Parts: sequence; C-alpha cells; structure tokens
Amino acid sequence: MSEDLLCSGVWQGKAWSSGWNALQGGILDVEEPATGQTIGRVSRANAADVRAACAAARSAQKAWVAMSYAARAAVFRKAAALLEANREAFAAWIVRETGGIPPKAMFEIDSVQHHLFEAAAMLTQPQGLVLPSEGGCTSITRRVPHGVVGVISPFNFPFLLSSRAVAPALAAGNAVVLKPDPRTPVSGGVLLAVLLEAAGLPAGVFHMLPGDAEAGEALVSDPAVAMISFTGSTAVGRRVGELAGRQLKKVALELGGKNVLIILDDADLELAVSGGSWASWLHQGQICMSAGRHLVHRDLAQVYAQRMAAKAAALPVGDPHTAPVAIGPLITGRQVERVDRIVQESVRMGAKLLAGGRCDGRFYHPTVLADVTPQMPAFREEIFGPVVSITAFGSDAEAVALAADNEYGLAAGIYTADVGRGMVIAEQLEVGLVHINDQTVNDNGLMPMGGRGASGNGSRHGGPANWDEFTQWQWLTVRNTAPTYPL
Repeated sequence: MSEDLLCSGVWQGKAWSSGWNALQGGILDVEEPATGQTIGRVSRANAADVRAACAAARSAQKAWVAMSYAARAAVFRKAAALLEANREAFAAWIVRETGGIPPKAMFEIDSVQHHLFEAAAMLTQPQGLVLPSEGGCTSITRRVPHGVVGVISPFNFPFLLSSRAVAPALAAGNAVVLKPDPRTPVSGGVLLAVLLEAAGLPAGVFHMLPGDAEAGEALVSDPAVAMISFTGSTAVGRRVGELAGRQLKKVALELGGKNVLIILDDADLELAVSGGSWASWLHQGQICMSAGRHLVHRDLAQVYAQRMAAKAAALPVGDPHTAPVAIGPLITGRQVERVDRIVQESVRMGAKLLAGGRCDGRFYHPTVLADVTPQMPAFREEIFGPVVSITAFGSDAEAVALAADNEYGLAAGIYTADVGRGMVIAEQLEVGLVHINDQTVNDNGLMPMGGRGASGNGSRHGGPANWDEFTQWQWLTVRNTAPTYPL
C-alpha cells in the first residue's frame, strides 16, 4: 500500500473502497454535521459480523503475542510515521465528520502519535516481578494478555479515544475488536484500521466494525471477548456493565462528567476566564471533561459572568471546514434540542441568560447562564454543549459541598493564588482528575484517565494504567525437582 493512505474521491459521498464494506448489516451514511451532507458510506456490522470477528480475533491472538517484541513494536512506530505523513488528510476527515475545528483535529493526531509511540515502548518495559521464595523454588508473577479486548468508542474525539484503547491493548498482546460510534465511523474506525494495516499489523489481530446498539451488545456479550473498554455516556455505560457482569468480564468504563471549575476569591480573574472559556466551549462543550459547573466566589461572580458573556458574544460560530471559527456544530439535531431544553428550563427556573441560548440549525451559540442553583438542570445534568453555568458560593466549605452535590466524579479545576488552600480543597474532591490553577479539560497519554461514581468504575486509560487494564497477573513457579506431599 502506498503512503497516500486515503483514496481520492472520498468527499463525494462515494462508498469507501476498502475491505470493511464486506459487512452484512447494511450501509451507514457518513454525515457532515455542519451541512447535513453525506460525505461517505461504510458498511454496518450486525451481530453475526461481530461473532465472526471475535472468533477470528481469538484465533489470531496467539500468533500475535508469540511474535518478537521488536517486531510488534515496529508496527506501532511505522503507524506513527505513516500518520505523520498523512496528517492533513486525516485531519480533514476529523473536521468534517466531527464538526471540530482544525486545531482540535490536529490535537487528536498529535495525541494518537503519542499513544502509538507509548505502545511501542510498552514492549520493552518490565512485565513482571520476582517474588520471595525458598527451597529451590523460583516464584514470579507476570502480566499476561486477556486474549480478545472489545473497544467501544464515542463520537467526540473518535480517532483519539479509539486509539488510546486499541494501541495499548494490542501492545499488551491482545487482539482487538473495535466498534466505533455510528456517527463517526471513519474518524473513529476506518482511519485507524487503514493506518494499522499499512503499518504491517498481521491480519486478524484487529477488526473494525461500525455499528449501532445491536453490534455493541453482541460485542459485549460474545464469549470470545475477555474484556470490554467502553467510553461514552453513563446511561449506556450502565448497560455495558450489566451485560459484561453477567459473564464476569473485566470492563473499563470511562463515562460522562459534570465537572466543576472552582474560582476562589483570590484567583487571577483574567486567567480564570480564559480557562473557563476553554473548559466549556472547546469542541462545543462535547467533551467528558468539560466544565459543567463554574463555582465562583460571590465577590467575583458578577464580573466573571459579565466577562464570560462578552467573550461568548465575540466567538465566531460556523462551519470549521470552510471558515476560521471557534464554535462548530453539535453532532446531531437531537443534541441541539437537548442542550436547548436544559438551557430554557433553567431560565424558567430563574437562571439569568447573559449570552447565547439560541441555535441556527446544529450551531448552538456559546451560552452563559448566571445565578444557577442546584435544583436547575444546568447544574445537575451533563449538557454536552457550549454552556457556561455559573453558581456563586461564599466559603471554601460551601464550594466543596456544591462540588459534591452530583453523582459524577471525573474532573475538577481550582483557581487560587494560594496553592496550599487549593490543595486542601483538592483533597476533598472525589474525582479522578484535579488541577490546581488550571481548567478541567487536560489530557496526555501518560496520565491515568478515568473517573469515579457515575463517571466510571475506577478503570483508567493511559500511562501506567495500561498494564493494569489490558493484562492480568499470572503467578508462575519453577522447581528443579517436584516436591513430595504427605497425602
């Protein structure tokens, strides 16, 4: 295969010319959120396709893990090099299919490259421990692959969130079956499949099957799959956990968030506004780490809200493929309706609408709500839209109590001039990620990403967590001579 990985003509709504169109579940039209146009087509997987892929993956896994570590590592390094050579074409798909601005697409590509290099590095890391032993016995414990790992990825950062599970799972010696979100089958699946195939990954080790709930439930329930890695909504995550639990499968759930940004009375207001804007409006707020609640000390709340409203009014909204905008479209019309429902219900309950609160098709304008109380949907529900929700507090203890008044536990940010004060608050927050003097949307391939409560089951992706998630311990003892026993 040439290094021009993406065939010409893919923008004209033609069928994707690849082997992944041999699935039996019909056709998925790839829709551009900004225009509603069909920009490609891929085959849809049904339950029978999933069963066949899982069986094939199980058969291929043993040969994959038996390859030398150098040969396996070379696949990931080659994939990273091919991605660098094709970054503009890959970015164009991410922009058009997800509605994200070009810098967001480039961030995904840079992050995937990082994950690929980290996957290659995993192959030369220690994979076990020598345990205490006596009597001529050697006792070790080692990490061994699960076998087949199923990955279900979301629409918002599809290339990154597929790759961050697929790459380390493969590096750990597993075969992988990926089901990308049906709204982003190219960015979430085809791009990665093309990349790994071109990099020399052996046939059968990785299967990519776009599909809907039928394919997802078949993947979670298949007896050949030993582990499920799911990233998506809390509601669907509960269903995935239920199905996996019936078969006692390992399951990693990275779910939603209603994250808090706490701005204390001694905070640098300019930096807090900058961070808050990023945390709620990046990629239209369609990020699990987005700041869903801005908790601002009452001495700063009014001016903070005013500055946020001024910034919202200045942000350009439009098609990121054709114009230099800051805010692109939401993924579907249904999501626009959900965001607007939360905003309008909160306004009827007494929240002050200072900016936005309106849409043009799938473009929801950046919105600022002040005087939000814990009873309002803007405080309680994950919005997944470009909405800043501001609640005032009077003391550090009240800020901590407001932060805890929610079932989610993913991310938090604290702005303060007193780092010690920030640490005291941070230690009281039951979240997986917390940042002092930074906002909530932070990510890199070395940190263990995941949440608590309704944000996840304590599983993690990234860095040292990859060995924990994608392998299991095996105890091995070796003796020169077998012992005798008294029975």
